[in-house]
Amino acid sequence: MNTIGVLGGRWRASVSAAGSIQPWDGSSDLEWFIAADDRWHIPTREPTLRQRRLDSAPVIETRIKVPNGDAVHRVWCVADADGLTIVEIENDSSLPFAVAFNRGDLLSSRTPARTEIKGIDLPAGSVVFPVGHHTTVRFGLAHHGASVGRLPERLPSAMQVARGWTAITDSAGRLVLPDDAVMAEIARLRSELALSGPPSPADDPSGFLIGVGQLVRLGEQAERWVPDVADAVPSVARLPHGWESASALDGAALVLARADDSRALRDLGRLRSSAAVPFPTEAPTGRLLAWYEQRLARSTGNGTSGLFSADLLSGGIPAGWLGGDFDVHGLPVGHATTVSYAVRWHGDRPAVLWETEGPPVELTAAAVAPGWTTLQPRGEALWPALIRPGVPEATAFPGSDGSDISFT
Repeated sequence: MNTIGVLGGRWRASVSAAGSIQPWDGSSDLEWFIAADDRWHIPTREPTLRQRRLDSAPVIETRIKVPNGDAVHRVWCVADADGLTIVEIENDSSLPFAVAFNRGDLLSSRTPARTEIKGIDLPAGSVVFPVGHHTTVRFGLAHHGASVGRLPERLPSAMQVARGWTAITDSAGRLVLPDDAVMAEIARLRSELALSGPPSPADDPSGFLIGVGQLVRLGEQAERWVPDVADAVPSVARLPHGWESASALDGAALVLARADDSRALRDLGRLRSSAAVPFPTEAPTGRLLAWYEQRLARSTGNGTSGLFSADLLSGGIPAGWLGGDFDVHGLPVGHATTVSYAVRWHGDRPAVLWETEGPPVELTAAAVAPGWTTLQPRGEALWPALIRPGVPEATAFPGSDGSDISFT
């Protein structure tokens, strides 16, 4: 399922694998059907059904085959007119067809067809609209009360909304990785969290604190979460010290820091153990977003210098990334510090350029460059060679002053 909605609004819905819209307010699902030149096409029964998210955003495109092309169904939400779900039907074929909806309470710029189309038993109240070849029509479902009338003009397009969501998800840390699937999954998980919210603090206090920390990074106001964070922290503090509890307390610390609650932050600091915890080789259930992010950068307590410490690439560099450049921007390492870094390759050796913003932290990269550490807020280093079959011997990596950068 994919969740759709507007940030700041309360209306939400799920979009099924067949493109039906399932509102969370208990109102009827909005289903669609296509009357093409050959027959009625019912998406739930179509073997040619395909679905994707545009730019990994909550903009859902569903396609089915019709003669000489595709019927394309897109759905997204906008804040216009007090909240609308836009349903766009594109006839990406050389023949006309008709689209039917099982609900008649739609805003539209056109009048439904008056003639009955044979071959299917549509639910009572259904409406049918003709769609010419290579044309696109839009409909709207109002978020607050059934409404029939004309759809407002100049609404944001699917791609405009997708770009807006990209800006939102990137605000929690922009990633340019050699694996498109991982980037897409991180963006999807962030948008789902922004729309669905964190788990209940009573049912899953660790998941709640991890999720709220991520929501604040996505732009939510920290102050509104402080009372719930204060209630959840004691439950997490009683758990065995491990990756999950440490991540939860770090999420709480980020919220308290953004809310400028220094007293609560000091109290929390006494609960967060500085003992090192291993990074899990697989994502714990329900913690995939945190696990993906912390593979790239994670807080690790107090370092040897007494400063807060953070580890880069705790999960190592995946085999498929070897030799591929990648960039990480603005991931949290401590409640008030973020790190950005880029990895470039010189033969078998990864070169890293880093910069931190906020209070100083001690950086390490134990899985990739054991023994390397730095207290500098910015710099560059050449890490040890990683084995890649068929790659020539590493070449020197010149420093900014013209000298070779040494590995420490």
